[in-house]
Amino acid sequence: MQKSFEIQPLLDPRWERFVQRHPESCVFHTTAWLDALKRTYGYQPVAYTDVSPGVELTAGIPFCRVQSWLTGLRLVSVPFSDHCQPLVRDPTSLAELCSLLLGDVGFGKLRYIEVRPVHALQGTEEPWELAERYYLHTIDLTPDLPTLFRNCHKDSTQRKIRRAEREGLSYETGRTPALLSTFYRLLILTRRRHQIPPQPLVWFRNLIACFGDALTIRVASKDGQPVAAILTLRHKDTLVYKYGCSDERFNHLGGTHLLFWRTIEEAKAENLLKFDLGRSDIDGEGLITFKNRWGAVAQPLVYARMSRTPISATASLGMGTMVKACGKRFLPHLPDSIFTAIGRVLYRHVG
Repeated sequence: MQKSFEIQPLLDPRWERFVQRHPESCVFHTTAWLDALKRTYGYQPVAYTDVSPGVELTAGIPFCRVQSWLTGLRLVSVPFSDHCQPLVRDPTSLAELCSLLLGDVGFGKLRYIEVRPVHALQGTEEPWELAERYYLHTIDLTPDLPTLFRNCHKDSTQRKIRRAEREGLSYETGRTPALLSTFYRLLILTRRRHQIPPQPLVWFRNLIACFGDALTIRVASKDGQPVAAILTLRHKDTLVYKYGCSDERFNHLGGTHLLFWRTIEEAKAENLLKFDLGRSDIDGEGLITFKNRWGAVAQPLVYARMSRTPISATASLGMGTMVKACGKRFLPHLPDSIFTAIGRVLYRHVG
């Protein structure tokens, strides 16, 4: 009788080999991402496969067990990822693995099981319900640089890149403690504008420790004053934009646009094929417009969830909900120490 097998991806060397081989794997499947989650938030990574122990993997779905007194016990594939497609052989393999997963894992005390696929979970018989909805933007990097530049919006993106160059903005890359400190100061400013606390600093330290040279912080400055920063991750032939921040007093200088263009130039030099700009809220008109103006292609991104109760009863208690409970209007006015401490407390509950 066929069954699923639970493995420990951080301890089983088959997992990383499998991730490197599978054509649909992304940075969020990697042991680096799973290890950073465990180090920072204490989540326990697991993966389910229909392949027997000792045999090279051909299918698998990674999860983290998110144990929280505030949001319950959940199985999430995977926390804080933009997407994490189940890695299978074919649609039949997906249906079989989902069926085995539900039968062998069950729900027990689980609030729900959630997956974050890039493609719809077609062909499965399990009661998947649609949960959060986003857009995913990607840029095809196969055209030459002049073509990629022409694909950008002329009166917005191209103009701001040229403005940044005329302003003489400096550009620095790396992953040093000094660059991380600069990035995090800008992140705090940005999160104050959005009225949401920042991720804990240790999360970014752990990302650097786990990803090494596959992680890059890029900072643009004007006369020594940092004005914008982004953090990217690399996996195989894909570069992933994960975090961005800026000092809005200097947004007119085009610092963020310069950073994105330099990133594209470097990705082309490294023969990368895709720039993943990550997810955007479906009502995030400003961010969606920004990404569209880089010539990015958007596609729907819909998470799926299984639970014993209706989706309305298992809705994620996200950071926005928690922030409202804390008094959203007062957050931006708190001292940095308290503002960041709230993030340290809350983020582990919302993965």
